[in-house]
Amino acid sequence: MPKHAPDALPFNHRLVVLAYDQLCTFEFGTAIEAFGRDDPLLKRPLYDLRVAAAEPGPLRAFGGVQLNVEGGLELLEQAGTIVIPGWRDLAPAVSSDLLDALKAASQRGCRIFTLCAGTFVLAATGLLSGKRATTHWHHHEALAKAYPDVRVEASVLYVDEGGLLTSAGCASGLDACLHLIRRDFGPEAANRAARRMVTPPHRLGCQAQYIEQPVTVRPGSSLAPLLDKLRASPNSDIDIEQMARAAHMSRRTFLRRFHDSTGTTPASWLLGVRLERAKALLETSALPMPLIAEQCGFGTAATLRHHFRKHLDSSPSCYRKQFGRTADQGREL
Repeated sequence: MPKHAPDALPFNHRLVVLAYDQLCTFEFGTAIEAFGRDDPLLKRPLYDLRVAAAEPGPLRAFGGVQLNVEGGLELLEQAGTIVIPGWRDLAPAVSSDLLDALKAASQRGCRIFTLCAGTFVLAATGLLSGKRATTHWHHHEALAKAYPDVRVEASVLYVDEGGLLTSAGCASGLDACLHLIRRDFGPEAANRAARRMVTPPHRLGCQAQYIEQPVTVRPGSSLAPLLDKLRASPNSDIDIEQMARAAHMSRRTFLRRFHDSTGTTPASWLLGVRLERAKALLETSALPMPLIAEQCGFGTAATLRHHFRKHLDSSPSCYRKQFGRTADQGREL
């Protein structure tokens, strides 16, 4: 894998991923895949990625795998971003050397980013005291009990506190990785990474970690052509009778099939499509809010703002400021 010249990179783009005994391979692989692979446009990685052993090896991983890692904690001394990909237990017996290295790194401006149970290691440093953080939804009570000074966000995908980023379990760690790429390099780079990894390009951190019903259409669903048409024209009006006729169903059968296929109602499903379309336009265009609202089916800018605040805990203008092209100015690729 091609490497950057470290001195040519912005400080935060020197990224070190921790490896440890009983390594959580999913979280570790997520970080390597997101940050270490070549950007499809630039033909090189966005970050100078290194792996540091948190303890002497060889390191065991789940599934009978062993890792031999060349670097140790000395790599943290030059890191601008440190990733802690999970941890082996929820009552971490973390060495004083690792805790001291993490605290020293944070003091010199290094970012620390945790996936899943890695939050417990970061909390053990004391750096999260008084700050918001999250972890896998199954572990948030244990985190709150062990570290009552941490403001645990129980159900969100990830929390960005500037220099400290924490994420929930499994796939939400990938959302957080894309968020960091978006923050460092802008939406186009994050979208390229998402396409390469065949995952949705962006979910806001405030979204719930899990839902009770599926939201995607099952393969082979007879509603697929209709839903594709609605996705292509999110400003279309919902007419249940017309959609039922287009699907060759009665109204009652159509609504039942729609719920079976998407886990929700036509109105709720189309609202999600409209919000995704609005986010894409806010990221990639300079269109005024009234025109975005019209093109996405919200009608007015006021209605667009209402749904952004209700469902995304943000406003369209704040979203554009954080993720739009104008936010990319000054970012160095």
